Parts: sequence; C-alpha cells; structure tokens
Amino acid sequence: MTLSPDIIGLAAEIVDTLRARGETVSTAESLTAGALSSALVSIPGASDVFVGAITAYRDEIKISHLDVDPGVLAEHTSVSEKVAIAMAQGAIKSFGTTWAISTTGVAGPNPIDGHPVGAVWVAIEGPVSQTIELSLSGERETVRNAATASAIATFARILRHRS
Repeated sequence: MTLSPDIIGLAAEIVDTLRARGETVSTAESLTAGALSSALVSIPGASDVFVGAITAYRDEIKISHLDVDPGVLAEHTSVSEKVAIAMAQGAIKSFGTTWAISTTGVAGPNPIDGHPVGAVWVAIEGPVSQTIELSLSGERETVRNAATASAIATFARILRHRS
C-alpha cells in the first residue's frame, strides 16, 4: 500500500493534534485491512495516541470483536453506514479511545451482497461523529488506497475544525 506524501503529512498532523489534546484513536477496518492503522503508526510518536486496531474482515469478527448487532448486518449488510458506525463505536468500547475510525466496503474484484466494487463507508466516532460514503473506481489496491486516504483526510479535517 502506497500513500501519497500529502496523506502521510495529514497522518502526522493527526498524531500531533491528538498528542497536543491528550486524545487517543483506534481503528476498526474491513476493506482497508489494517492500511489505515498502518498509515497512522508510520508517524514517529504515534504510540502516544494510537491504541489499537481490529481488522474485522468477516462478519463474525465484526459481531464478536466489535459488538456489531447481527440483525443490523442481516438487514443492512456489512457495506452500510449503520455497520460502519457500529464498528467505530465497537472500537471505542474495545480500546477506550477518544476517537475511532472504521472502514467497510468492497475492494473487489467482485461485487458483494449487491454492492459494486468501490462502494465504501467510513465512520468516525468520538466527540464529533461523521460518516462518508464513497463510490470509488479502479483496481483493488486503488480502492483500498483511496478509502484509506479519504478516512485520514476526513479525520484530519474534523480535528482541524474542532476547537
């Protein structure tokens, strides 16, 4: 996974901001499979703010490790805003962090549960909650890179605008 220098710069900004505020972050990842947490911990000093991650590629892990309601998964599928929110909330509960970022979607090569390749949800939970829906195009790694970059850029923007 290769992220642009701009995204790495935003990850550094996130680490610096969280450190200055005494806040922490965790991640719950499905389609990004650890790329989001890897981007954050690529920054020296990330251990001051990054607590942990759960890569929940399968629904049963979302249920057992992130406390996602099986009924929500059955009704909305794993590629949904509700599941992204539940994953982020589960990460906060599991790790006791101020913030959590989750990613879920379809990286490809095939559609899943009627969702096309490139359908992605990102949820950020904490003092501010926000979700974003992405409709990405490209090969598997392109989709995963873009989802990771969007999650980092969105979280950096939230932290910048929160006093």
